[in-house]
Amino acid sequence: MYEKYTRPSVDDIFAGKVSKYALAIAVAKRAREITEDMQNDRFKVYDKPVLVAVDEFKEHKYAILEPDTDD
Repeated sequence: MYEKYTRPSVDDIFAGKVSKYALAIAVAKRAREITEDMQNDRFKVYDKPVLVAVDEFKEHKYAILEPDTDD
């Protein structure tokens, strides 16, 4: 009846190129944008905004840029 959502692995999505913290921040920011767009009637989604954001990053629709750090 309901399709079960399988949580993608962070390592599968980015192959270690980005930190888990950066991924969490990026997904949260994108989910906030999706929520604002839904409130302004720009588009409608039927899944939770966080799930939509995770799928967008998984499909490489958005990139996460991290500054280079020299320790």
